[in-house]
Amino acid sequence: MKNVRELLQGSVVLLDGAMGTMLQRGGLPAGERPELLNLSHPEQITAIHRAYVEQGAQIIYTNTFGANERKLAGTGASVEQVITAGVKAARAAAGENAFTALDVGPLGELLEPAGSLSFEEAYALFARQMTAGERAGADLIVVETMTDLYEVKAALLAAKENTKLPVFVTMTFEENGRTFTGCSVPAMALVCEGLGADAIGFNCSLGPDELFPIAEELSHWTSLPMIIKANAGLPDPATNEYQIDAAHFAASMERFLSLGVSLLGGCCGTAPEYLAALRSAVEGKVPCPRDYVPRAALCSPTRTVEIDGVRIIGERINPTGKKRFKQALLEKDMDYILAQGIAQAEAGAEILDVNVGLPEIDEPEMMRETVRRLQSVLELPLQLDSSDTKALEAGLRAYNGKPIVNSVNGEEKSLRTVLPLVKKYGAAVVGLTLDGNGIPLKAEQRFAIAEKILRAALSYGIRREDVYIDCLTLTASVQQAEVYETLRAVRMVKERLGLHTVLGVSNISFGLPNRELINRSFLLLAMDAGLDLPIINPNISAMTDTVAAFNVLANRDRGAVRFVEKYSLPAEEAAAPKTVQPGLEDPAQALGSAVRRGMRSEAAALTKELLKTREPMQIVDGILIPALDEVGRKFETGVLFLPQLLQAAQASQEAFSCIRDAIAAAGASGEDKGRIIVATVKGDIHDIGKNIVKTLLENYGFRVIDLGRDVPPETVLRAAQEQKVRLIGLSALMTTTLKSMEETITLLKREIPDCRVMVGGAVVTEDYAARIGADYYAQDARRSVAIAQEFFENT
Repeated sequence: MKNVRELLQGSVVLLDGAMGTMLQRGGLPAGERPELLNLSHPEQITAIHRAYVEQGAQIIYTNTFGANERKLAGTGASVEQVITAGVKAARAAAGENAFTALDVGPLGELLEPAGSLSFEEAYALFARQMTAGERAGADLIVVETMTDLYEVKAALLAAKENTKLPVFVTMTFEENGRTFTGCSVPAMALVCEGLGADAIGFNCSLGPDELFPIAEELSHWTSLPMIIKANAGLPDPATNEYQIDAAHFAASMERFLSLGVSLLGGCCGTAPEYLAALRSAVEGKVPCPRDYVPRAALCSPTRTVEIDGVRIIGERINPTGKKRFKQALLEKDMDYILAQGIAQAEAGAEILDVNVGLPEIDEPEMMRETVRRLQSVLELPLQLDSSDTKALEAGLRAYNGKPIVNSVNGEEKSLRTVLPLVKKYGAAVVGLTLDGNGIPLKAEQRFAIAEKILRAALSYGIRREDVYIDCLTLTASVQQAEVYETLRAVRMVKERLGLHTVLGVSNISFGLPNRELINRSFLLLAMDAGLDLPIINPNISAMTDTVAAFNVLANRDRGAVRFVEKYSLPAEEAAAPKTVQPGLEDPAQALGSAVRRGMRSEAAALTKELLKTREPMQIVDGILIPALDEVGRKFETGVLFLPQLLQAAQASQEAFSCIRDAIAAAGASGEDKGRIIVATVKGDIHDIGKNIVKTLLENYGFRVIDLGRDVPPETVLRAAQEQKVRLIGLSALMTTTLKSMEETITLLKREIPDCRVMVGGAVVTEDYAARIGADYYAQDARRSVAIAQEFFENT
């Protein structure tokens, strides 16, 4: 039999269908951990695998989706025991006819900064699963049903650093083309391919018809083999039956061949008969050639910046020549550093250079913390700028997305130490045209170094599109004759090598008066020569305006879309500065802004200042709630995503904490806007959604009594009676636990007739909520706040 990587070369590969659906058909009790059946009933698991192999499955997924240390806690079974048994059960069915994939699902907790699980903790949990899987004899690893790109990165690194197995990655997208956490398709493709995944795609959440346009977008962003493991439509919560039958499923899945998709299988609701129909539908067919053109692009999870025009790199996060910034680094004043990033983003920067190098500090730790904190408040991609390879690796490992590394140069030591890091972490890289002899004066010599850097990068497997060349700006006041040599070198690199180019524009004017005029003039000349990524101060509007105008005149900004969007604001709005110097902004406005941007310590400091002149509830009702409302509206309309929503909530929590302290110090109890019980129902161990609801409700001033997950109906009733609570929120993620939700509502309504229940969760619909007697349906966390407000206003 071929190995897995050989199997991926060109032909259609059939994956199996759902394990959970088959176990439910077999009578799996609600709330039972499917993975434990590997130990108690391995023959049942092998029989399901065998049924898929008999219908043509070439790769089968082990029954280990939730076999991680956190989810198995309290079961008495170890990760190694469950995974070893799961791989054994699958291999018994696979024989020589199929490959066995170790199935690795999400950990069930949000990673920092949106959650409390650190990246390295997540990495360690995944590494334990993957080493156990390889030891047990798995042929490959499948990381599936992911919604958080940072969790995907932790899993991929764990696989690559601890095993030699091929790795597939599939994420779960919604119809809006985003995951639950806001991750985009391009970001997924750039990160997964950069980190070395062997195949990528989508599974779960949607049926094949809904997934088709999302897969079409992916086909333009990746060269890797593509995977589609669609649901059989959506389930009816009452019957747990899925909407589309095997024939419909197979016909819809066959369409994916036109996009070049080569790995096809089923997720929730599919069974062996679905795979049989799919096998018949694709038999004798091959995936179409893909219309894929490599792109130069960078990303955070929610923002992708394609280098398809001149893009501005903000230069202000750098201590060179900046006393106040050096002081901030020494004092670990992250608020000041974050404010520099926010100001540049608001001024028009599309990428931020991050340089935190000072001899007096621990640069790797500061780089790690700065990257983490910047990404908690901004969605712009970052350029990690350091001559310290340890600092570069710290930043690369902490970064969520695809960054630029600034920089490598023509010296052999630099090439040997920096380029392997760029390749490992899937970054782009800036190559400086200097070597051990310094910066050459002539363009031809700089071009030769650029060629050398490109050859070395390609030898490490770095894509040509990910190599950017900096031909180095020399100061006109000292080396005036070399100014045009830099411009000639830029043109040569652009025209002869076809590479994107970078320049630190501001260097040109050191030592001269009217620096802005010199900088702007040089910027125009450089862009005309082929400069793509000017490193400038975006807070100087003349510089950003010059870039915007050039992109229109050079036909980079097609249809002048970006230009019109930027300059068509009403005159008074366009004239108003977006960023105010610290200390000059009205404290009330500043607090609202801090909450909206997720600036936690700033929100706390401003709240303490405002408490000197305002009543606590004036701050809550007049500033904090309106700020949260604005963030909520932007979340609902897709302008902001879950990470930004949670960051705003956490910033407001800091403010509320100060307010509670002030109220307690005054001897008052504070206003309680109402008490609410929240719980994940019996049998369901997933509580991410419930925890998000809790966070938002608390930030709106409600007291939340969190009963946790896997909560029996009787426990919910007892808490409601003892605490005299009349609004209860119930969550369920699994269709098998919806019966528990219904039983909880029935018990509550019988014993406390005047109580009200709101329900939510991935498998709950508005129709089903009404059918089981719920009073409210919360399709997302934001809606739960509106329900609570409505309930307590009317009681």
